[in-house]
Amino acid sequence: MSQIDTQSLMLQMRSLAAQAQLKPVDNLTEVSGVGKKETGQETADGFADLLAKSVEAVSAEQHKSGDMKKSFEKGDPDMELSEVMLQAQKASLSFQAMTQIRNKLVEAYKTVINMPM
Repeated sequence: MSQIDTQSLMLQMRSLAAQAQLKPVDNLTEVSGVGKKETGQETADGFADLLAKSVEAVSAEQHKSGDMKKSFEKGDPDMELSEVMLQAQKASLSFQAMTQIRNKLVEAYKTVINMPM
């Protein structure tokens, strides 16, 4: 399991809360491992990009699974049932993981919003 940088996570959550309330984020945070300073908004944008790429990856897995199923149903001799089933399971697990991540993000967002300022 990878360790989570709680300081960075809290700063990202605070910047998301500030963005949700349309408050400017004026403090600079150092992004771990990068060595340069980014504003809270840049961190939030980076997080949003990462989340969007993750959703696109899950979508790609599901499309690949659907395409493989269609090929198998049409009788493609190169498509084996085991490969189709494996891809279907990959797509399902990716979707379930993304759902759990979404649930945790919503929970964290609610926690941050309810924090006294």
